[in-house]
Amino acid sequence: MNETIVIVGAGHAGGRAAQALRAAGFAGRVVLTGEEAYQPYERPPLSKELIVTDAGLEKARLHDPAYYEQNRIDLLLRAPVEAIDPKGKRVKARGGWLAYDKLLLTTGARVRKLPVPGADLSGLFYLRDFDDTQAIRSRLKPGVRAVVIGGGFIGLETAASAVKRGASVTVLEVADRLMGRAVAPEMGAWFAELHRKKGVDVRLSVRIKAIEGVGKVERVVLDGAEPVPADIVVAGIGIVPNVELAAVAGLAVGNGIVVDEFGRTSDPAIWAAGDCALQPNAFLGRRMRLESYQNAQDQGMAVARNMVGAPKPYEDSLWVWSDQHDVNLQMTGAPEDYDKLVWRGDRAGGAFMLFYMKGGRIVAVNTVNLGREMKPAQRLMQSKKAFDPAQLADPNVKLLKLGRE
Repeated sequence: MNETIVIVGAGHAGGRAAQALRAAGFAGRVVLTGEEAYQPYERPPLSKELIVTDAGLEKARLHDPAYYEQNRIDLLLRAPVEAIDPKGKRVKARGGWLAYDKLLLTTGARVRKLPVPGADLSGLFYLRDFDDTQAIRSRLKPGVRAVVIGGGFIGLETAASAVKRGASVTVLEVADRLMGRAVAPEMGAWFAELHRKKGVDVRLSVRIKAIEGVGKVERVVLDGAEPVPADIVVAGIGIVPNVELAAVAGLAVGNGIVVDEFGRTSDPAIWAAGDCALQPNAFLGRRMRLESYQNAQDQGMAVARNMVGAPKPYEDSLWVWSDQHDVNLQMTGAPEDYDKLVWRGDRAGGAFMLFYMKGGRIVAVNTVNLGREMKPAQRLMQSKKAFDPAQLADPNVKLLKLGRE
C-alpha cells in the first residue's frame, strides 16, 4: 500500500524526521508542512553565529534547497495546519484537507510573552525564528543599549552576541542566579562573573514592572531600583509547547503532547517528537519534555523510523550545550536532586567539570571548555554505579579508566 505520512511542523525535528523516513526506505508520500517561509533549519545559530556574523540562513539550513525535490518530500511552506481530524485521518492547511495514513506532530513551542505593561512597544523582541534574529541583529550596533530579560540559555547567548556586536548590555533575571533550571547555583555564579568580565551588567533578583517609551522602548522599569535605559529589549523567559492542535483533536496532553517510549500518542496513527513531546525518560523514570537541539534531531529521526519499521524505544541522552563568550558549557543528566558537588579541573583557568552526586551516584555532569570529557562522564552517569568523589575530582584519574573498573 502506498501510504502518506504527513509531518506537521517544518522545524529541526520535522526536517530530520522527513530525512529519516527516506533513509529508512519509506517509498510512500511524505508531506512536510510549516508555518515559516523558510526550509527547515537549525535553531542554535539563531542566538549566536546568525546574530554576530553575516552568515545568513544558508549557514543553518538542514539541507541544500534541492534536497526536498530530489527526495520526493512535498514541502509546504507558509502552510500552518489549522485542524486535525483523527477520525477522517486528515489535516487542514491552506483552507483544504490533506489525507494521511500516519501523522507526526513536530509542532515545537512558542515563546513565553512578557506579562508587563509596555510589552507591545516597538523595539521589544523575542528570539525563536530566523526573522527574529534578523530584526535583533539589525539593531545591535556599537553604542546601542541592549537589555536582555531572562538569564537562561537564550538570554545569555544573546547577551554575549550583542557584546560582540558592540552593544552595551544589561541582563535582568528575576531569580537569584543564572540558568537556574539547568545548573547549580555555583555554576550560575561562575557564568555571572564571566559575563561581568566581558562587560555585561548582570542583575539578579530583579522584578520588572513595565517597559516604557514613547512609541518604542526607552527604559525598563524595575521595582525598587532605577529604570534601565534601553534602545532594544530582548526577552527570553522560556517557551510554551504547542499542544493546542493535539488537544482539540482529542489527544492526551499535559506539559506537552503525551507519547509512549516509541513516540506514539494516544491515537495509534499519530506520533509526536521534539519540543512539543512529553516523553518517558528511562534514566529519570518519569516523563519529561526536552527543549534541546539534540533531542529534536534524535527523537524526530527515531520516531520517524518507528513509524515505518519495527518500533524501538527512544532514549534521550539528556545532553545540552550553550556557547557564551567563546566558552562552551555542556550538560547531561538532571541536576534536580543532589547531595554533593564534585569539581574537577581548573575553574580559574576556565576548563573544568562539575559532577552532581546523589548517594554516591552521578546524576548530572557539566563541562566547561572540556567537551571531550563529556562522553566518558556520560557513561559513568548512565552506569548508575557509585564512584569515589576523590577520584572524580582528580584530573590525573582518567574517566575512561573509571568506567572500565
